[in-house]
Amino acid sequence: MIEIRDITKDYGKLRALTDVSFTCPDGKITGLLGVNGAGKTTLLNIVTGCMPPASGSVRIDGLDLKTNGRDCRRHLGYLPERPPLYDEMTVRDYLTFVCRLREVERRGIRHHVDNIVDLCGLGDVRDRQLGHLSKGYRQRAGIAQALCGDAPVLVLDEPTVGLDPRQVAEIRELIRTLGKDHTVLFSSHMLTEVQSLCQRIVILHHGKVLREEKIESLENGGKNTELRISVRASAKEVQSVLREMEGFRKLQLLPETEAGCTEGILVVFGETRHAEEKLFRLLAARDLPLRLLYPKKDTLEEVFLQVTAQEGETA
Repeated sequence: MIEIRDITKDYGKLRALTDVSFTCPDGKITGLLGVNGAGKTTLLNIVTGCMPPASGSVRIDGLDLKTNGRDCRRHLGYLPERPPLYDEMTVRDYLTFVCRLREVERRGIRHHVDNIVDLCGLGDVRDRQLGHLSKGYRQRAGIAQALCGDAPVLVLDEPTVGLDPRQVAEIRELIRTLGKDHTVLFSSHMLTEVQSLCQRIVILHHGKVLREEKIESLENGGKNTELRISVRASAKEVQSVLREMEGFRKLQLLPETEAGCTEGILVVFGETRHAEEKLFRLLAARDLPLRLLYPKKDTLEEVFLQVTAQEGETA
């Protein structure tokens, strides 16, 4: 678990972070989301002990980073935005070197490195020099060094930046696998990446935490329920019937609609239970064929833009 409390950081007169607080629960993947310059890398440098905060505290698995720095680092593996690789070393030799730095028991290093190489998909290049590897393999090697010492907490800064689509998919799958046995905090400005991987989300904007929630809570937030519908009937008929539905608020008609059909977003009050069933029965009773019905969830992009826009209005 990572517990971040009231972290503030200044660079001279520039305030990079302001009272940042959130928690990364055990066994969950938490995404730190924000535009470039939001303060993500600064925060991760503080969480990993690479720089001190002006104020606030960080706890790793219950240990305070300020007073138990050495023990905290044993519980934590870190992938910076630029992997700390020695290009003249082979993959195997480099990971062996990192294991020695992290005080892995010498007689167990070989087996430990072999397991990490297999997990990170580095078997085909284990004896190649790091400087001769592709960007994708270098990222894998960077993640592999974070796993040396079997730290239960992983912090990854932009782990897929600069990769091609295939490499991005491979690294995402690796992070998803690691999330089954580790507490993972990773930063990204790629919304689709965060939405596909994370159970929790933290939105950082101008050095402040705007939202900290489970990903499904963000997608389903709000007081209203929205349903995407398509009915083989005129808009006038559909509007007339929907006004009889419990909790009906409005119907937002979509501009492109098949002839003879009405398509739109039905908005009902969030307190209305079983809205889909009630809509189906109501239309069936009026002999209006329902062609399409499914809940409309906000994408992470929509949530992010809405939250950051609101912050801009109140700033």
